[in-house]
Amino acid sequence: MSAVAFDRIIRRLGLSVGIGGVIMGLVDLPEITGQGQAAAAWWTPAAVALMFGLFPVLATVSVGSAIRWVRMVAGFTALSYLAALATTPFALHLHTIDATAVWLYRLVPLGVVAAAMAWSRHASIAYLVMSSAAAALTNIYLIEDFTAASVLAAFARIFGLSALFLWCATSALGAAAHVDRESAIASRRAAAAAAAAARDHERARFAALIHDAVLSTLLDASRGGESSEVLRRQAERTLDQLDEIRVEAHEPDVLDARAAVIFLRSAVHEINPSIRFATRTWPGFDDLRMPVHVAATLASALGEAVRNSLRHAAVPGRIVHRTVTCTISAGSIRLVFSDDGAGFDVRHVSADRLGISVSILGRMRQLSGGAGFVESQPGEGTTVTLVWGGDGSH
Repeated sequence: MSAVAFDRIIRRLGLSVGIGGVIMGLVDLPEITGQGQAAAAWWTPAAVALMFGLFPVLATVSVGSAIRWVRMVAGFTALSYLAALATTPFALHLHTIDATAVWLYRLVPLGVVAAAMAWSRHASIAYLVMSSAAAALTNIYLIEDFTAASVLAAFARIFGLSALFLWCATSALGAAAHVDRESAIASRRAAAAAAAAARDHERARFAALIHDAVLSTLLDASRGGESSEVLRRQAERTLDQLDEIRVEAHEPDVLDARAAVIFLRSAVHEINPSIRFATRTWPGFDDLRMPVHVAATLASALGEAVRNSLRHAAVPGRIVHRTVTCTISAGSIRLVFSDDGAGFDVRHVSADRLGISVSILGRMRQLSGGAGFVESQPGEGTTVTLVWGGDGSH
């Protein structure tokens, strides 16, 4: 299953947490410096490096690196926070800091969100409990008196705030995973519907052939009114047609032109049924034979183009018109999605716009015989062109 929405949320969380960690480090710098005066000389640089060192790395890899690297850096970021907490007993003595809280205490939510990006929900909850307990004990050790009430209050404060961050992160990731699952189910259903339509079409064609060719040939032969040469040619044509159907019957995963159009139209209208889907045909269009996996790739790329338009092309005060034009010729298909919306400068598209770079152009580059193009200008709408020429389809 292609986890497009899940990967996008992971990247955006990584970018947000990375930038947020850098900003918090700069904001807390005066307090960090002040509290470091009561510690060993090595502690402040080491704790700052462990706490904040990976945040700029996380923000950087979230922009363009593979998702596995983003999640790996997020995991190391979460563990690095625990390591920073673990250094405090070796550098500071009991109740040596004159403040309401040690600076590390307030940063648990950043580590928790990083853990949610890297690991499963259960592992993230375990990290939440562990990091909250460690931060609370560190605060008690350095600042507050050790009583049951103070321990419970310190733990409850940081646990409650961090749990809220964890809930938001896991909810966003869970919703994205649900979107990916539903998209995969919708694609499979559309494929099944197209395959069923293709089978119905072939059955109707076979029935017509039986009626128009086979029965007519047999009827003419029984009447004896046609010459043997005419009957022979008619019988040969009928056998050739039957042989063609027999060969095509061995290709159940191949869609003809009509089934391919049904499949692609369904993919668009499942997203927004109001989008106009026009079909044009050129001589030889009946020769199109499209494997279902090719149709699924085209449908996914086309669907992402539609979703991008619905998200970003809105223009205040007027309706944006969207159209898909499907042109089929001998063995090839061309899909053009266009809108007259806000548009954008293609040259300035950021690397994290995965809907264009990965979900549209990337899919088409990986498809044998496929190609994709995006044209847009601010204020002039957007045109996405998808082409498949049938190369390597069998």
